[in-house]
Amino acid sequence: MTTDKMPFTQHLEELRRRLVISAIAVGLGFMICYAFKEMLFEVLMKPWIEALPKGQGAKLIYTAPHEAFFTYMKVSLLGGTALAVPVILYQVWRFVAPGLYENEKKYLLPIVFASSVFFLGGASFGYFFVFPVGFQFFTSFASDFITPMMSTREFFSFSIRMLLAFGLVFELPVFMFFLARLGLISSDYLRKKRRYAIVIIFIIAAAVTPSPDVFSQCLMAGPLILLYEASVWIVYCFGKKEKRSAGTEEETAESTT
Repeated sequence: MTTDKMPFTQHLEELRRRLVISAIAVGLGFMICYAFKEMLFEVLMKPWIEALPKGQGAKLIYTAPHEAFFTYMKVSLLGGTALAVPVILYQVWRFVAPGLYENEKKYLLPIVFASSVFFLGGASFGYFFVFPVGFQFFTSFASDFITPMMSTREFFSFSIRMLLAFGLVFELPVFMFFLARLGLISSDYLRKKRRYAIVIIFIIAAAVTPSPDVFSQCLMAGPLILLYEASVWIVYCFGKKEKRSAGTEEETAESTT
C-alpha cells in the first residue's frame, strides 16, 4: 500500500484513464467479433439446431426491420467484452493495487482467476449439458400443426440470460470465501446446514433450468452440491479461526489466574 495520499481529483483522473483504456479494448474486440458475427451466432444456435425435429430447417425469424441488426450488434458487443476481459481486469488491478496492503494483494489475483474460471465453467456447463436437454424438451411439443419458430431477439435474450445465470450460480465458492473472510460463516455452520442447503440448491436448479423435467433439474443440482461441498473446504481453509483464537484466550486467562 502506498503511503502517499492522492487528491480526489487525481483519483478521478486515474479512474477515467482506466475506463478509457477498457472501453478502447472493448471497442477493438467488438470490431473483431462483428467481422465474425454470423459464425458466433451460429455457435450460440448449435444446441437449438440439434434439438429441432428432423426435416425442419434450422432458421430463426425476425419480426422487426432492425431486429437482426441489433441482435448481431449485441452478439458482437458480448464477444468483444469477453475478448477484452484480460485488459479490463488488468486495468482494475492497476487502479486498486496502490490502495491495498500486501496481505490483501496476495488474495486479489487468485480471486479474480477463480471467479473467471467458475463463471466460464458455469456458462460452459449450461451450454454443453443443460441447453441440449432443455431445448429438446421445448421442441418435443412440435406437431403437424405446431412448429417451433423463434425470433432472433427472443433466442439471444433467452440464451444469454441462461448463460449468465449458470455462470453466476457457479460463483458459490467465491461468495462463500468472502463470507468466511468477513467472519459471517464457518465450516461447522455449513456442515450443520447442509440438508437445508441441498433443498435450496434444488429450488435454485428448478428456477434456473429451462425445462421443468426432473432430469434437467438434477443435472443442474448435482454440480451445485459439489460446489457447496467445495465451499465447505474453502471456508475451513481460509475462514477466520474464531474458535481457535477464543480457545487460546481462555487458556491464557486460566494461566494468569
